[in-house]
Amino acid sequence: MRPARLGDGRYIAPADLPEPTRVTAHELRTSDGATVSGLLRTVPGATTVAFLMHPRQDFSHHVLVPELLHHGFAVWTQGSRSVGNDLSLLHEQALLDMAAGHVFLRESGFESVLSVGHSGGAALAAFYLQQAALAPGQRVQATPGGKSVPLGEAEMPLADGLALMAPHPGQGALLQRVIDPSVTDESDPLSVDPSLDPYNPDNGFAPAPQPSSYTVEFIESYRAAQQARIARIDSIAFERVESARNARRRYAQTKDPADRRTSLASGVIVVHRTDADLRAVDPRLDPNDRPYGSLFGHRPDLTNYGIVGFGRLTTPEAWLSTWSANTSRADLAACAPGVPVPTLVVELTGDQACFPDDAKRFASLFGHEDVSLVRTPGRHFGAPLHEGMSSGATLAGREISRWAGERFPSEAFLPV
Repeated sequence: MRPARLGDGRYIAPADLPEPTRVTAHELRTSDGATVSGLLRTVPGATTVAFLMHPRQDFSHHVLVPELLHHGFAVWTQGSRSVGNDLSLLHEQALLDMAAGHVFLRESGFESVLSVGHSGGAALAAFYLQQAALAPGQRVQATPGGKSVPLGEAEMPLADGLALMAPHPGQGALLQRVIDPSVTDESDPLSVDPSLDPYNPDNGFAPAPQPSSYTVEFIESYRAAQQARIARIDSIAFERVESARNARRRYAQTKDPADRRTSLASGVIVVHRTDADLRAVDPRLDPNDRPYGSLFGHRPDLTNYGIVGFGRLTTPEAWLSTWSANTSRADLAACAPGVPVPTLVVELTGDQACFPDDAKRFASLFGHEDVSLVRTPGRHFGAPLHEGMSSGATLAGREISRWAGERFPSEAFLPV
């Protein structure tokens, strides 16, 4: 197999598809009337299909696609109704999107469906399987903010297996790890409490790329303050959701245009500075083979003040469903016990979002008796651990294919 081509260091370009690959595009209608789309890639003889989806990223050309095809699996990559859009992402609705994909694959005649979750796709896949395993009347019926989402009325086929690559704990749990608690004014991106500033030398920060060294006391205070900041934003989100809900109730009685406008004006929450995980600059914390820096760059002390980052712009409803560690249901550790299918966890040893203790914890929580954990060199987005090594995507693809092939044999065989 031709090696994956290195990109800018954060991402890699996928390897080439095998010659006999057939690609078809499909538009699907969800049970609540939304439209989503996906690409189905097949190779001759493939009887098992891998399903890759992320709640907000476009996985159409994911680095695992050619790896799994070369090992004889078909691959379905699907988008949600919120691809590339953090603003209004509701994970409960994303489950309806994923359900449409599972229905399509079952109707397409594949013998086995393997759900593959990478990064934030891991918590989404686990959340889906947890809900799909429940009786319809026991499923979630609304978002944490109260918006109705009829999971109980949806057909939600179970996958036959689950494979996770570099699984982080879920969007909300991850944001709580990386949010900067030194922000003192949510309307001011430069506001700072120096005693909590992770990039203040007085607190243990060293100029990049020197490793920083934080004390146990600072770390404890910092993480408590991260939790407190999330809770403060939760309060803002709940207040706005409740205000809009009350206005809708009034409008139903009064038909007052002012109430109608208020019901629509819940606003947008701007969250400043979300690239401040202490582990990004202090390698002693949860040590692994990761390079200096964060998922967003080699200088988190700078990117923390830029426009990139998790959950930067979100509606109150989306904050509560996706970005709050306190209310989001798309939490991998919380969903894992309810996943009723064989599960593989692939830890990449240079990951900056899933650390060794995370991988062990996730693997220990899955409810099925057939759970495996493997470690392989690589970085979070599938890049090689070091120049000249096989990519993390290639190595993870081999592990997933070996594991899945033992449980879901396929007639397909392609030279690798």
